[in-house]
Formats: sequence, structure tokens, C-alpha cells
Amino acid sequence: MAEREGPGSTRLPAGGRKISLQRCETCSQEEAKYRCPRCMKYSCSLLCVKKHKLALSCNGVRDKTAFVSVNEFTDLNLLSDYRFLEDVGRAADAAARHLTVHNPTAKKLLYGLRNKARKCDIDLRTLPVGFTKRRENSTTFNYMEKKFYWHLKLIFPHSHAEYTLKGVPDDKTLADILKPYIDPVESDPVVCQRLKIYTVSPQSDVQILMKIENRKQNSVRCQ
Repeated sequence: MAEREGPGSTRLPAGGRKISLQRCETCSQEEAKYRCPRCMKYSCSLLCVKKHKLALSCNGVRDKTAFVSVNEFTDLNLLSDYRFLEDVGRAADAAARHLTVHNPTAKKLLYGLRNKARKCDIDLRTLPVGFTKRRENSTTFNYMEKKFYWHLKLIFPHSHAEYTLKGVPDDKTLADILKPYIDPVESDPVVCQRLKIYTVSPQSDVQILMKIENRKQNSVRCQ
């Protein structure tokens, strides 16, 4: 049975020689002792565990909703799914009891936001109460300026990086939004280094895609 060794790492079985022959994927020198529950990378020490989490922006927490094929599904997966559903049930119950759920002001603001979006021919959809993304979303409509201020998440898959933007006006172009991140001259030096694969590429090679919502689970597509 695997033994937990601190957050974000799992010690490999002592008797599992076949697995332990794996090399550390961070330093490529020592024999692996740990395997990340999130990205399944092998590490030889807690130092390499921390390095791989920093390099890949990995939180070390196993993805409880990740797809598992029927051939690989075990009793441990079944137990994990059962506990996950229990956690979801408790979270939904706690959200239903929260006072802000029944706040008339919050409901009025949400109704106004939907109404303005409809008039602007925007298909605005909201998640049910209790979902983290809905709680974190800061999208608003300014009635004086008559425009939306959006809550955006920029994902750079080739660099394993994500950035959240708040209060982005609806008349701001994509070029201006991305300039602080991938512009070779105007971007932040630290961010520019992390997103180097994008900053050194010709702008014509950089594609901007948006995730298509309302699809089946594990069927992710962008357009």
C-alpha cells in the first residue's frame, strides 16, 4: 500500500522494484521514490517534488474528476468516486444553507446582468450556486458606461501557465489583453520568460481559442 509523504507526493511501494527503477524526471540522476498524484511525474526527493511543482505549476493534488478507462478502474477508484460524491453533497448542502444564496440584492444583480447580456446578443450562462467558478467570477455591467467588465482566465498550455484577469472592459482588444504577457517588448520580464515559447514565436503562429461549453464530460473542444 502506498504511504503518504507530505502534501502532493506519494511514496512508491518498498517492494515494487519494477516501479522504483524509474529515474527522477526532475534531476534525471537519482532513483525515483515519489510519484505526483496530479501529473504522475517521478521524483527522487522532496526537493525535486517542489521543483517539478514550480516548473509545471502543479499543485500536487490528484484530479478527482480525471477520466479512468474501464480496464484501469479499480476498487480504489470506486472508493475515491464515492468519497468525492459525498464531498460534493456536503458542499451543496452548505451552499444551500448560506445566507447569500437567498440574498435578494444578489439575485437582482444577477437578473440585471443576464438581461443586459440578452440585449447585447450575448449568451450569458451561470453555474448553480455553490460552484467555485461562480463564486470567484467578478463579471459586472457598468450602467453609466453601458459596457461589461469581464472576468477572464488566460491559459497558456505550452507553458503550463494560467492567469486570471478581473475587470476587463468589453471594448478592449485581444491584442491589448495579451500584450502584458507575450509581447517581446512590453510584457513583464518574469512573465515573458515563463511564456518564452509564445514571445519568441511569430504572432501569426499564436492561436487564440475559446473552450466550447455544454459538452459531455471529458469531451473538451475549443474554437
